[in-house]
Amino acid sequence: MLAHASNSILAAPLDFSGSHTTTTTPMYTPSTLKPAEVAVALVEQAVAKHNTRLDKTFFKAVLAGVMLSFGGLLDLIISGGSAGLTASNPGIVKVLGGLVFPVGLVMIVLQGLDLLTSNLMIFPMAVMKRAIPWWSIPVNWIVVFFGNLVGSLFFAAILAKYDGLMVDDPYASYVRAFAITKAITPGWYQIFLRGIGCNWLVCIAVWQGTGARDTLSKIVSVWFPIFVFVACGFDHVIANMFSLSLSIMLHSELTTDLYIRKSLIASLIGNIIGALFVGLPAVYFYLGDWHADSDGMRDVEEARIERKTSVPSDSEKTA
Repeated sequence: MLAHASNSILAAPLDFSGSHTTTTTPMYTPSTLKPAEVAVALVEQAVAKHNTRLDKTFFKAVLAGVMLSFGGLLDLIISGGSAGLTASNPGIVKVLGGLVFPVGLVMIVLQGLDLLTSNLMIFPMAVMKRAIPWWSIPVNWIVVFFGNLVGSLFFAAILAKYDGLMVDDPYASYVRAFAITKAITPGWYQIFLRGIGCNWLVCIAVWQGTGARDTLSKIVSVWFPIFVFVACGFDHVIANMFSLSLSIMLHSELTTDLYIRKSLIASLIGNIIGALFVGLPAVYFYLGDWHADSDGMRDVEEARIERKTSVPSDSEKTA
């Protein structure tokens, strides 16, 4: 018995410091941000974008137009190549197109590019909280609009038409018919209303993607609202820049003048309102007592945003 006790004593670690060793349980990190945290993160994004150089903003918008067009092209290939299925089960084709289109927005979110429809939400939020000046809204929206347009036109011309992917039937015929059902047959007010529904869902996708902490969660969070808007046939002003511009390049009945007057303007205004349907309630619900100065965010640039929980590197401490 004494031998057993002595063995236990010898096996136990000796502590001469007089302190007792305690075990710490690692803190649980939620997989998503709380709604109030998401609202703050979106305002911080707007502040960072406001302080980013305009040339960077423009080229990031160009790339965003290209990324979104990748998803749009895949949607057109699946829908245009399924003529028999469209005739018998058109709803299935819409679902298939909706399932593949979100890849474009996922790439935009993960790369941190600039898409107009998400900026339509976050910049008014930041202006309402006086985190950025009011004139930042028209400046950013105009720069990003034309950047998205350049990227969409480049993709339509180079990667959809001149490379031969969409110039032959059944794809070319489908794209020309798509322009009729998308921009010619509907009334102006119908495109406007579809624009509201579209960006309501797009901004929900951006909201959910911002709240997700890991990559897989971001992908899933973004995917489903975009799937819904595409399958339902709502109008996204930037997505239409690719598909309808391609139809004009393929000599559809849609003209550039008609596209601008009827589709582009109507969907753009609808997208603005749809974005406000997400952004304004978020400010009202979650940002009533939040001020930009409290987080020191007024002068931050986009590349320097860090999570408050992250540990700065040695170079950052030196700076």
